[in-house]
Amino acid sequence: VEEMEIDLVRLANSAGARLILDEVVSLDPANQQLIFKNRPPLRYDALSIGIGSRPSFNGVNVSDDANLLAVKPMQTFLTRLREKLAALESRDKPRKILVVGGGLGSIEIAFCMKHRLKSDPDWTGPIQGNAEVELITGSERIGAGLLKGTQDRVAKQLSQRGIALHTGRRVASIDAQGLVMTDGSRIDGDLVIWVTSAVPPALVENLNLETDEAGFISTRPTLQSLTSERVFSVGDTGTMIDSPTAKAGVFAVRQGPVLWENIQRLLDGRSLEPYVPQRGFLKLINTGDDRAVAEYAGRSFYGGWCWKLKDRIDVKFMKMYQDYSLMEMAPEPVDPEEEMRCLGCGGKVGSQILSSILEELDVRPSDEVIIGLDKPDDAAIVKAHDNQVTVTTDFFASPFDDPYLVGRIATLNSASDCFVMGAQPTAALAIVQLPLGHPRGQRQVMRELMAGSVEELNRMGATIVGGHTIEGPRTMVGYTILGRQVVDPKTKSGLRVGDQLILTKPIGTGVLLAALMQSKLPGTDYQPLIDSMLLSNQIALDIVKGYPIGGLTDVTGFGLAGHLAEMLKASGVSARITMGWIPMMSGCQELIESGIESTLADDNRAVAGSVRLSGIAVNDKRIASLFDPQTGGGLLIGISKENANRLLGFLMSRGMSRAAIIGEVTECDGEVSELVVNP
Repeated sequence: VEEMEIDLVRLANSAGARLILDEVVSLDPANQQLIFKNRPPLRYDALSIGIGSRPSFNGVNVSDDANLLAVKPMQTFLTRLREKLAALESRDKPRKILVVGGGLGSIEIAFCMKHRLKSDPDWTGPIQGNAEVELITGSERIGAGLLKGTQDRVAKQLSQRGIALHTGRRVASIDAQGLVMTDGSRIDGDLVIWVTSAVPPALVENLNLETDEAGFISTRPTLQSLTSERVFSVGDTGTMIDSPTAKAGVFAVRQGPVLWENIQRLLDGRSLEPYVPQRGFLKLINTGDDRAVAEYAGRSFYGGWCWKLKDRIDVKFMKMYQDYSLMEMAPEPVDPEEEMRCLGCGGKVGSQILSSILEELDVRPSDEVIIGLDKPDDAAIVKAHDNQVTVTTDFFASPFDDPYLVGRIATLNSASDCFVMGAQPTAALAIVQLPLGHPRGQRQVMRELMAGSVEELNRMGATIVGGHTIEGPRTMVGYTILGRQVVDPKTKSGLRVGDQLILTKPIGTGVLLAALMQSKLPGTDYQPLIDSMLLSNQIALDIVKGYPIGGLTDVTGFGLAGHLAEMLKASGVSARITMGWIPMMSGCQELIESGIESTLADDNRAVAGSVRLSGIAVNDKRIASLFDPQTGGGLLIGISKENANRLLGFLMSRGMSRAAIIGEVTECDGEVSELVVNP
């Protein structure tokens, strides 16, 4: 499977490109803004839309109980196919799989499905190995657009493999038994795979761009939208009005270099060059058994050499995008005025940037704030809560090239200590360093940072009251949080012998972030990392109110071992933990074994000087994750045995599904607390 995948997380990072994972819902071409479902709009100077296509059902009625599988999106086809096949395991008769289409894609699916189910034990039970495959097309001959000789070769190979071919048969509806044809006849089957002609994704209707009769984005020969010269559309998604092409990947591949050239020309104010589609191209149809049917220059072929050619072409193309080594970036040109900036007043950013952005945001008023952003002054004034205000501050260098995401994580990170101390955040002061650059670029970064921050502040019932912003070499952000004490704090010093140690989140964010910066973090591990860091520790307030806990802290920069050591020393106890019980981020241990770790990990190992490690060596790779500094880490809680499972159930009901008991507090036999680590 990995040979067929391009890891977008690693590829984007290696190229210095920002990766945004969210759903696009609309486009505002007039204001050059991309509209997202869950985050602020993003302004663009040039936009390329290549979101493929989907199979057309063209009036076919699909019943709710139909066992149907559309081939697109191809990214998930194999996973969805295996799920469908697994659901057929309970049947006690040979399977019949119906492939509907008639183009090259459906032909290859039929060939390869027959071969795979017959030959691969990982895919087949004893019954699936005898599965029947049938191919249905509305055309009178298979493979519309192919030479007659090629069509004959395909039909012959289908027949030799026992794949029934139905031509000139159009589908009217799909139900639990299979297909009902337009002439009223039936073709029964257990699974229908739909590989028909292409229609545009539903999103295209919401992009406010001119489309052709089929609904695809209409473009000029330069691949620019007819609606806006700053919008390009390529691949299946776009149709050149003057010279439309078939919806085939070969055209998308050839458009790539022209697209890249024209984006640069547009930004430089130069004239653009047209894309000229090739008149003919090599067609290769995999028959699933290390052979293929080929067509080129008016001739058709069949044999093992055709498959070897296809395999070599496909593998070569994929390897072009599977090199994730960091690319060398040319230094960006520096404006002479920017180069000579004096950085007076500590490099403070101009007031217009900050004030204009704050006006855009949903900064909610608060009864706790006497003077805030509604009437800005030299300082904010907030109410003292019974003459006691909890204050904490934290900030960090941006670990992602995504200001909105960084703003959210930084806010949660800064508020975590407040939650742990039993305080409800009420006000926040921003600490921001923006990269040197043009004011428009700084404004966009600041807009996204503040939008993410305000989103999380609103969720926790706090408001931003001011802050300080300067310029520097990279983005840094954090907050000073002021909070109202709502419950007596549970400090680190209350652990009791026999307490169970509960960790609410998996560890390993430091390792994964280090891998991300080196373009070595697998894309499958990226979203779980983000989800974990965005899981708020506000739950600490409910825990302190509702459970008789002995001690509480959050696991951050000192790592799990460092923060546990602080609790043990403060409480005068020891502890025993088991590595196998500790939840870890997906991919963490594998990355550690490959030699990746955070630069702070070595400093965190200094904990071994104040707390004895028993049962395992400090340099054993199995415990390296204990010293991993956490960003957006979870809570470490000490609670009695009789209440531990009740607390675990509560945590899981609140979304902390990986919370776990990792060990137990023990007596301290000597003057120094001891941490025993079992494998």
